[in-house]
Amino acid sequence: MIDILFNAETRRTRSQRGEIQKGILRAFSAISASPRLATILLLASASVQAAVTGVVINRTTGKPQPGATVALNRLGAQTGIELIDQAKSDAQGRFTINQPVQGPHVIRTAYAGVTYNHMLPPGSPTENLTLDVYNSTLKQPADVKVTKHMILFEPAAGQMTVNETYLVSNTGNVAWNDPDAGTVHFFLPAGANGNAQVQATAPGSVPIGAGVLKTSKPDTYSVDFPVKPGDTRIDVTYTTTYTPGEAYAGKIYSKDENTYLIAPNGITLSGEGLNDLGAEPRTQAHIFGVQGASYSIKLTGEEAAPPTASGAPAEGGDAAASDAGPQIEQIMPRVNGKAIPILGIALGILALGFVILYRHGAPKESK
Repeated sequence: MIDILFNAETRRTRSQRGEIQKGILRAFSAISASPRLATILLLASASVQAAVTGVVINRTTGKPQPGATVALNRLGAQTGIELIDQAKSDAQGRFTINQPVQGPHVIRTAYAGVTYNHMLPPGSPTENLTLDVYNSTLKQPADVKVTKHMILFEPAAGQMTVNETYLVSNTGNVAWNDPDAGTVHFFLPAGANGNAQVQATAPGSVPIGAGVLKTSKPDTYSVDFPVKPGDTRIDVTYTTTYTPGEAYAGKIYSKDENTYLIAPNGITLSGEGLNDLGAEPRTQAHIFGVQGASYSIKLTGEEAAPPTASGAPAEGGDAAASDAGPQIEQIMPRVNGKAIPILGIALGILALGFVILYRHGAPKESK
């Protein structure tokens, strides 16, 4: 995804850079009588050769951090992330990488087993940078908790795709990282055969693949991804066997009061102990609050495309489309004794990208 963000940026190969530099040298020879133009070209050449410099600050201690590995990486549509050069921060936390920076780059700073990304879009400063790192701990800090946990079910043709999204907040100044036991734990049914795909998004970063670890508990897995200070998003996707109308049991390990079960338009979800929060108006996905450490549900029906996914928009545009759904602004159901506006939940789900689950447009056909 990093590559996509910058796929419109012009990239020069090293041979092309060499030709440019040769051209500059020839120009200097030809215009030696023109000091002003020579000065302009000298400045241009210097900017191409400018080094990447800065200091690494440990935000846990508030002091410069020596011994951190600072790596300069080029971003390319064909090559992906390509390491250019790297350096260690000195006793004062300072570093220098004598490499030119043209086009999009990313600086990856590794410290205490955790890597922190610093994007360098085209034209951004490359000197006197400040790179933040943190101390890390194997044990989950008290400042780390799951603030939202959403589970979307898509049953079709004797199987079911389950998409879980965890929003993890770290309000402290220490990163949580356990390469052996993992961080966020999740339930994986036996029908998934131990297969799950995980995408993790660190604070201020983009989604990348994360490893999955098997724990000693049955059907319990964990994500091999550090939880840095700030907000981290983790997306878990797996497919399991399922027959419509049969009971499906799941477990919740996040120890939070903000877990929601979501059924796409056309799918009926039922079960005991669920709090019906209504349907999101744009996609008509139905939302249920759930309490406790487990749930048992039944799903029937066939997934249908969202009302606005096909055909022209209704008369009146988006406003008419919104009016077609329930007036969820006026619905204030209670979850654990607290009034929660459904509109806020629905917008949160949209912002988290659940609508991309309808990327195929029309409903899936059973084979």
